[in-house]
Amino acid sequence: MRRFLSLASAGALVLSAPTASTLSAQATPVAQAPAIRAPLAKHNTKVARLAIRNATIVDGNGTPARGPADILIVGDTIAQVVFLDPVAAASGRARRPQADAEIDATGKFVLPGLINAHAHLQSERAGRPQPYDYTLKLWLASGITSVREVGADNTAQLLAARAAEKTGGAVSPRIYAYLRFGGARTPAAARERVRALKAQGADGIKITGLDRDILLAMLDEAKKVGLRVAHHVGVEETNVWDDIAGGTTTIEHWYGIPDAAIRDKRQHFPSDYNYNDETDRFRWAGRLWREADPALLDTVLTAMIKANVAWVPTLDIYEASRDLQRAQTQPWFKDYLHPSLEEYFKPDPSNHGSYFIGWSSTDEVYWKENYRIWMSALRSFEQKGGTIACGDDAGFIYQMYGFGLIREMELHAEAGFHPLKIIEHCTGNAAKVMGEEQRLGRVRAGFMADLIVVDGNPLEDLKVLYPTGTTKIVDGKEVPTGGVEWTVKGGMPYHGPTLLKEVKDLVRKARNEK
Repeated sequence: MRRFLSLASAGALVLSAPTASTLSAQATPVAQAPAIRAPLAKHNTKVARLAIRNATIVDGNGTPARGPADILIVGDTIAQVVFLDPVAAASGRARRPQADAEIDATGKFVLPGLINAHAHLQSERAGRPQPYDYTLKLWLASGITSVREVGADNTAQLLAARAAEKTGGAVSPRIYAYLRFGGARTPAAARERVRALKAQGADGIKITGLDRDILLAMLDEAKKVGLRVAHHVGVEETNVWDDIAGGTTTIEHWYGIPDAAIRDKRQHFPSDYNYNDETDRFRWAGRLWREADPALLDTVLTAMIKANVAWVPTLDIYEASRDLQRAQTQPWFKDYLHPSLEEYFKPDPSNHGSYFIGWSSTDEVYWKENYRIWMSALRSFEQKGGTIACGDDAGFIYQMYGFGLIREMELHAEAGFHPLKIIEHCTGNAAKVMGEEQRLGRVRAGFMADLIVVDGNPLEDLKVLYPTGTTKIVDGKEVPTGGVEWTVKGGMPYHGPTLLKEVKDLVRKARNEK
């Protein structure tokens, strides 16, 4: 799509695109006198033309912040990004895009809506119902406007939720449904299963443990029908070399990468190891990266990049393994942890990831080392040209929906990535792995109007992205700050604190019923 750039007469640089929405809006003037102000935006109330005023913009392409700017949204699309001359804006002489409602972003940062590339929409936890409304509103309150759902426990319910979002009948981020592949005993059956998932309406496929012939057949068929594939590689016959050969879209977590860099091709498990024992599985996973040969690992990462295999590391979901006490005492549990999820988090051998029975300081030490090597591999992967995206895998191992993705961003910072790159991981890069980089993940004319208005500077402190915000010292006193003030999805403004209050009320009600 061509972009048009013009210099306005009153100190503004206008970036616009000739979309259907903007063309239909040309019957009314684009500019207005600064004295004419539109009403303030209202929660969950869409208008034809919404303006975000005086924003400092961090785009999803890794470039530095810029501002002040007005962003004009027409319908569901960003129609214009108008960069204002600071002097003209301060004096009130700048001419502004006309709107029916506006959000004042003075002193605030505007980012593309965050994209959770490894999300779970769960209808129950520990055998107890958990409403979708709880998860969807937490996501939006955390600035998440799109999710790549990789394996819901109820496919029919997931597809119904996606349909409701598309028709505007739900308060929800965009949902991309990556349906579970399940089992197939022959390559022919694997191909048939891929075609069936396509017919069912899948946006992609989520796979776990597969034998090599089954994996390669399903990957080949997925390419033919146009479905992307997310692979949670376990301790199995295949590793990332097979994903490289078959063209997997993304590696989830990290299993399969260090496995492929072990010289004798198999981790040195103890003789009594049992993969189906959750404690065994996670304990010995914490000793995997140390067995990878650095030179061979470098070869593996280079081959992944050449084959366009991207990486969604989900650093947050294993953090309890290196610091159990921190994971179990997160401050938002008090008001926002649903009782069904709280029950699932209790150590229980029957629940995936609820493995903390006899977890020791020795286990944590190994996992801390695991993280150091893993993070170094991520840095090397990106430096070589690899694509890293953000996902949180919440609903497991003490990670809550929404909050987990912000923690993921903090861990990307610990890994050594600049905040601008971290935002790119969670916006532009995540859009790319879903094949949506031409319409999502940017603050750019012609893109979908998925944006967040943040009360604070995330380049200085990523904690301002938590829906509960953070605190700062003013005149010697601690005062609250931060939080996603507005999440705009497809032009619909959602007020973050209002969403959070609704979640809090939902949790309180569920606890009382329990």
